[in-house]
Amino acid sequence: MSGTTDKAKGLANEAVGNIKQGVGKVTDNDKLRAEGKAQELKGEAQQIKGNVKDALKKP
Repeated sequence: MSGTTDKAKGLANEAVGNIKQGVGKVTDNDKLRAEGKAQELKGEAQQIKGNVKDALKKP
């Protein structure tokens, strides 16, 4: 995967994670909030991975 692909997937995971956290908070569902937080962190890691890939490609 390219760095751009990793960054895009990371943004999507962060967005979905934030939505899950919000729904979990509104419905008082701790499990959903935890899933959302985990997905958000996964997205952040994917974005970092994409940034690293892009940095390594540059001369």
